[in-house]
Amino acid sequence: MFDRPSPDHRAQRGLMRDLAALDQALYEAVTVTRTPALDSALRRLSAAADHSKISFVTAGLLALCPGRPRRAAVLGVAAIGVASTTANLLGKRLVRRPRPRRAEDSPFPGRHVPMPASASFPSGHTASAVAFAAAVGPALPVATVPLGLLACAVGYSRIHTGVHYPGDVVAGAVLGTGAAAAVLAAARWES
Repeated sequence: MFDRPSPDHRAQRGLMRDLAALDQALYEAVTVTRTPALDSALRRLSAAADHSKISFVTAGLLALCPGRPRRAAVLGVAAIGVASTTANLLGKRLVRRPRPRRAEDSPFPGRHVPMPASASFPSGHTASAVAFAAAVGPALPVATVPLGLLACAVGYSRIHTGVHYPGDVVAGAVLGTGAAAAVLAAARWES
């Protein structure tokens, strides 16, 4: 006799279907919204966030100042390492979500950045940007809001440029927050 899926299992599948439909609808809403003033800036921001360049430059500038800024830089770089490793070596390989088919989806190809070859879930750019901001913020509170806003902009830029779904970005933000929390906890434990 075959086992029927439990009501809980059916409800979970239904929830996942609904979340996937919402994710697709949000992505499509972004792709069909005409935003010529934002396209170039978000394309440049997305490209500048490749390999955490923005965060590493910021960390380098912070490291020039002794004390709290230097400690913040070290924590931020460590959080990028944890987030990037987790997103790219675990998340993308385990989930293997295909990237958006933006050639079919977007009427504004001028906003695109090159399509990465890796899987879509989670957004590594977002994970790293959020990890950096979340690790630097507690060590250097004055940087919390600017780095948080920058991390949000990086995450949105990945949707706007057609390389991630919103759910990928949300997952990247959660992963980045967790990476920063782990680094901060380890730093407190070692102190």
